[in-house]
Amino acid sequence: MSEPVRGPGDTSVTTPRRAVVVGAGLAGLLAAAALRDHAEVTVVERDALPEGPEPRKGVPQARHAHLLWSGGARAMEELLPGVTDAWLAAGARRIPLPTGLVSLSPQGWLRRWPEMEFMIACSRDLLESVVRAHLLAGPRVTVLDRTEILGLEGDASRVTGIRVRPAGGEERVLAADLVVDAAGRGSRGSAWLDALGIAPAPMEEVDSGLVYASRIFRAPAGTEEYPVVNVQPNGAEPVPGRSATLVPVEGGRWLVTLSGTRGGQPTALAERFEEFARDIRHPVVGELISRAEPLTDVVVTRSTINRRRFFEKVSDWPDGFVAIGDAVATYNPIYGHGMSVAAQGALALRERVAEHGLTAPGLAHRIQKAVAVPVNLAWELATGTDIRYPEAIGKQPNALRKLFGRYVERLVRTALGRPLVCKAYLGVVTLTEPIGALVRPEVVLAVLRGPVKPPLSAPPLTERERETVMGPAKGWSG
Repeated sequence: MSEPVRGPGDTSVTTPRRAVVVGAGLAGLLAAAALRDHAEVTVVERDALPEGPEPRKGVPQARHAHLLWSGGARAMEELLPGVTDAWLAAGARRIPLPTGLVSLSPQGWLRRWPEMEFMIACSRDLLESVVRAHLLAGPRVTVLDRTEILGLEGDASRVTGIRVRPAGGEERVLAADLVVDAAGRGSRGSAWLDALGIAPAPMEEVDSGLVYASRIFRAPAGTEEYPVVNVQPNGAEPVPGRSATLVPVEGGRWLVTLSGTRGGQPTALAERFEEFARDIRHPVVGELISRAEPLTDVVVTRSTINRRRFFEKVSDWPDGFVAIGDAVATYNPIYGHGMSVAAQGALALRERVAEHGLTAPGLAHRIQKAVAVPVNLAWELATGTDIRYPEAIGKQPNALRKLFGRYVERLVRTALGRPLVCKAYLGVVTLTEPIGALVRPEVVLAVLRGPVKPPLSAPPLTERERETVMGPAKGWSG
């Protein structure tokens, strides 16, 4: 956390190391956790932070369904030991995959085999508040909320801190050996770097025109262990991609999120919510919520462009500055990868700082390249599908990507009826395994052979799960 230097008269002097993190959202909190063993960390946040799991202005997406995949949950547990138990104690659920998942993939219904991976299911507010409390219960991290960030200090070769203005206070400088931009989708990091004369990073965007709408329901009695229910769009069909996801969250509630790409978007009209959920590839989510009591109005979000800044490609990247999380890349939220990528990016931050020290020349660029690794996987998964929808805007896939896309379609179809392939598929989707896991020899051979079980013809809800909500019934309407 500090290192000796030589002062006048060869007297040993200890200089404390300091880091500043911009943003107290999930990425910022995890970055602080990554750095606290190496520096005194100050987290700067413009919002007023709530005491518990309450909404705040800077995280409007918190009102929609959030899935924390096992790859992200494991990274967070490594950064903050005990946080998983804290989530569960606060009301979150650990849901085994695919056991606790009823999901219609583009190729068919996923079978509910014994656990291969898992997810943490709860509201984003609860997830973040537990991480914040867990972090701040320890030493060496201070949060300054209600504080505006005005810009970076330093020059094109090295960032030395940030300029801030607390609410009702005067402008001042927070000096730092490392500044981490974790300000999310609203990050002004690129503008700050531009002001220092640093070359802009290459950027890509893929815009499917996605809109998503969410509503909370009181879960019917007896559904405490209900699975996550999800109907995905099929990108191979020349129609707008529309989906519905039902996530059981704390407090005996269901958080239901609908989404639709350009030409097939949901609205904020409460009377159209169930109708939309029924009028997609399968009506299961609409059927389930027809038996549940709405607790909120419908909330709609339209800022869903996939956007990536290739900071790792800037050759003259300054020392002392790093971007992680949504400040680097944002994805279509339907894939649920943002939180897990942020966690894995924070873990990469910790590993590089531990290896090289906080002030090593070139450290920031090394970190930026390491952060890009989990970003690459999530980016490929999101944009490879989104670009296929009608009227999507962005770079079209080349011949190699198209060929790999056809292989993945066959792989997913095989995964529906072959456990080995399903395990590989879930490993990649949950960001537990690299994308190379899909082309391991045993997986490729199994994909060539195809599924060993026939496709399911209906949602794989158990009889008890079906009857608890629907009552005795012969089948699904629609």
